Parts: sequence; C-alpha cells; structure tokens
Amino acid sequence: MSAAVSYVPDSAAGLPISLSRVEKSFGRLNVLANVDLEIPAGQFLAVVGRSGGGKSTLMRLIAGLDAPGSGRVEIGGRKVGRLHPSVRLLFQEARLVPWQRVIENVGIARGPDWREKARRTLADVGLEGRGGDWPSVLSGGQRQRVALARALVSEPQILLLDEPFGALDALTRIEMHRLLEGIWADRGFTTVLITHDVAEAVALADRVVVLREGAVALDIGIDLDRPRRELADPRAVDLQRQILDAV
Repeated sequence: MSAAVSYVPDSAAGLPISLSRVEKSFGRLNVLANVDLEIPAGQFLAVVGRSGGGKSTLMRLIAGLDAPGSGRVEIGGRKVGRLHPSVRLLFQEARLVPWQRVIENVGIARGPDWREKARRTLADVGLEGRGGDWPSVLSGGQRQRVALARALVSEPQILLLDEPFGALDALTRIEMHRLLEGIWADRGFTTVLITHDVAEAVALADRVVVLREGAVALDIGIDLDRPRRELADPRAVDLQRQILDAV
C-alpha cells in the first residue's frame, strides 16, 4: 500500500473526516471490514472499487445515513450520529423537483435571502440567467449543474459525490470535471468522490483509495499539477495502472 500524499487548497474551509476500525454488515454479508481512514480538511479523495465493494456504504456512513456495526465515524472530531449539517450529497440522478423552476430547486431549503444566494450559485456553475427555466427543458449536463448548485448553495464543508457524472456523455463529463475542480479549489470543502472510473479519479482527486471486498487495498496520492488537462502524461498513466491493479 502506497503512502498517500495530501494536497489541500489554500482556501481550505472543509472539515476532517475520520473512520476508525469501521465495520458494516447486512445480515451475513460483511460489506466493510476494519476500515481506518483519515481525510484531512479540504482534501479531494476518490474511492474506487468494483460493484459491491463497499463504496456507497462508506459514503452513507460518512453522511450519517447509516450507522457502522462497529467502529467510529467522526466529522470535525465529533461522532457522526445523523446527517451532519455541513454535509451535502450529489448523486448520479439530479433528482430535481419537476414542478419547481431551476432557481427554486437550487434554493429548495429556502431561508434568508435564498433567491439571491441561488442566483449567485447558479452563476458559479455556469447557469446564470437560467433560474426561471423548468428542469424539463435542460440537458442532462445542465440538470446535473443545477443539482451541484443545490448542493453548494448552503456552502457545505463536506461534499459527498456518488457516481455523479456516470450518466453523462464524455464531453459533458469533462466539462463537469473542470467545473467541480475549479469550485473545489476556490471554496476548499472536503470532497469524497465515489466512482468506478479510474481515469476520473486521477483527473479529479489528490488521493485515491481502492476498496476491495470491504477493505482498503490501496491508498495512493495523486501528485499531479492542477488544473489537470492531459491524462496521457506518463505519471497519470502509471497511477491509473497502479489503481487498476489493486481494484
């Protein structure tokens, strides 16, 4: 197992995440086995593995949507018992409310000045001026941008992403990669990306963990310059090979 190299943006405003001897089973199926993981505040971590390897379960434990069978999950030094107020999630499906306009989807939690905050966040994701549209007229990539804006509007300290770009075409996926990388570098929230795509993990993360049969099989730093545009770089190719060998 390689030692992970930690990169944290200058403007880091995230929270650290800690998993200590975490195990999780469903009936007789042991999904996570004695997982230890320290994620520094502001780090961009990608978790890679095969289907059924425990990736989404790990994310749900961090989010507080499930409790571990044993072990401890902490955010900011405090045990996670429910969904943390500074955590937001983004899934493969945008999950927009069809009977509300774009700006209302982004500001769905409402609160003080929600409309102005939603407008600013839509501008951050490249959808300035689209707040009055219905979700049905948007492309798949645009709907996912709205979902990202909805996750970011409350300025979370941790963003959890579960295969968020898996349903997008190749060009739109690259656009979303660049958008997310830029916003993360600017805001400094801690990010955990769940993905099957090794190239995506190397393109976005500064650290990759491979889960295999519920255990950490590889923990490796991605020491590549940002912004990342050329994954044909021999260093990127070698990193992808190491990750694929461990999956």
